[in-house]
Amino acid sequence: MSYSDFSLSKVKRDFNLTTVESGRFLPETQSIEPSIYLKEALSEGLPLAIATSSEKARSELIISPILVEVRKILERKVSFFSGEDFTVASDLGLSGVCDFLISRSPEQIFIEAPVIVILEAKKGDLKPGLGQCAAEMIAAQKFNETNNIPITTIYGSVSSGTAWRFLKLEEQILSIN
Repeated sequence: MSYSDFSLSKVKRDFNLTTVESGRFLPETQSIEPSIYLKEALSEGLPLAIATSSEKARSELIISPILVEVRKILERKVSFFSGEDFTVASDLGLSGVCDFLISRSPEQIFIEAPVIVILEAKKGDLKPGLGQCAAEMIAAQKFNETNNIPITTIYGSVSSGTAWRFLKLEEQILSIN
């Protein structure tokens, strides 16, 4: 079993989660002007990704440049992984590849705790990706605990590049915005 086998109802049932649809839960932040690099990347990549309509194109041409920009803004104090295996507990079905993963460690050679953000790319309907992302967030929670760096909140997102759904996992509560 892999992350992609999880629906939202299955992940809720298997891991005893309570889901809450909530308003904004991300902290208020000051707006940041995008870099010239990001503006150029999105100017060229967005129309191409939308026209081709593939998940891979949306990942590479929209989401990846945004995450590279986030890493730059955070002064490279976080690591950013794309398409890496993140098998945490095969016996629980917590195995497979995450589209994107951000760790609060600057280590870029391998995934190091704490994992703080999971992002799944989809080409259209975001709803099927919610269960997959939630399972990956539970894996991140377990990964951090195993590495003795438990953190209270894991964030996630499911995105087509043009539409975004945000998730927050705190203990057994999964908030969806």
